[in-house]
Parts: sequence; structure tokens; C-alpha cells
Amino acid sequence: MASGSRAGWPKASANFNNKYAAPPAAVPRERTAILYPLTNYTFGTKEPLYEKDPSVSARFQRMRDEFDKLGTRRSVEGVLIVHEHGLPHVLLLQLGTTFFKLPGGELQVGEDEVDGLKRLMTEILGRQDGVQQDWMVEDVIANWYRPNFEPPQYPYIPAHITKPKEHKRLYFVQLQEKALFAVPRNYKLVAAPLFELYDNSPGYGPIISSLPQLLSRFSFIYH
Repeated sequence: MASGSRAGWPKASANFNNKYAAPPAAVPRERTAILYPLTNYTFGTKEPLYEKDPSVSARFQRMRDEFDKLGTRRSVEGVLIVHEHGLPHVLLLQLGTTFFKLPGGELQVGEDEVDGLKRLMTEILGRQDGVQQDWMVEDVIANWYRPNFEPPQYPYIPAHITKPKEHKRLYFVQLQEKALFAVPRNYKLVAAPLFELYDNSPGYGPIISSLPQLLSRFSFIYH
């Protein structure tokens, strides 16, 4: 090795890192989430809420048609967390016996993401007595991309894809201490513990099963 050469990544990059390092005050701190017991919430029912498309093939055909006119589809979903027996549970919509999803859906053209998620949450779980639910949409916790007009989605854009067909963003939604939810009759609203979701892609799909890792940066406060 030549005299005076510097070996090893930390030594060679030390000056660069020091030059561009953020000041200590800018280092992100742990995020806090307040969880209330599942028993604090009341679940009523309302008229069924059906998907826009009658089949999976029809859904991807509509996505293909809209992509030619509007480009990448934007969608948002909300992650609502409660606790039961001192364990965090995520609220999921269950359709049939094996399909689970987070509340949310497609954004309208030009619609703000947070406003759109509040609209979708109200359409899906909003009360029927005229009282408006105050959805506290907070942190973005994940981005998922659909590279083709097919079911697979990834938490990154594959190298060979120049424009994904769908961009889905997940938000943490801080629940109020008490609330009334009206659930469409063709769905059930279930509370799934994080330990059941963890590494369980066969049961819940890749997005929902990744929630325990995504939420690990939160410090949960139980009330």
C-alpha cells in the first residue's frame, strides 16, 4: 500500500461526513403515539360499500385506461391503532373470510393527500348521524409502488420501471379518546395484534404484515 494512503470507508469519508453532517438539534427524535383501549370505541353499521370494479381484471383494466389519461394513480390508507390487554392492535377492514385491507382508497385528480384520506375515512367509517369525525392524520409511515398493472406492490420503485402505475402512501392516524364508527354491512372492522401481523404475508399481504416494523419507531403510550 502506498505511503500516506487512507484505507477504510470511515477514515476516507470522515471529512465529507463532517462537512455535511446535520447539527445535533436536527436529529429526528422518537415519535410518540397515544393508544386508547378498544372498548372506548363503538362500532355501528351502515349501508354496504362496494368497490368501483366488479372484478380484479376490471380493476386493472380501469387502471390501465386511467393511466393513459392521468398517469400514476395516487392512493392513501390510514393506520389506526388501539390497545387491548396492553398490546397494540391495528384496525382492519375484513371482507369475506380471508381478505383484509386498511381504510382508504384512490385520490381524486389534484386532491390533497391528507384531505383525500379524511374524505375516504369518512366515506368508509364515518358516522350516519351527521356528526363529523375529526380524523387526525399525522405521519407518513410508508410508500408502496405498483410497477405494472398487476397485484404485486413494492416499498421501492424497481430499477427497470420509469413510471409506476400506482403510488400508495400510508399515514398514521391518531385516534381520539372515544369515537363511534359506522362500518359498511359487507365489511367487518377487526382489531389485529401486531404479533399476529408480523412476518405474516400469507395471511395479510406484504403491506399489512410490514406494519410491525414500520411502527417500531413509535413509542406507544397506553391510556
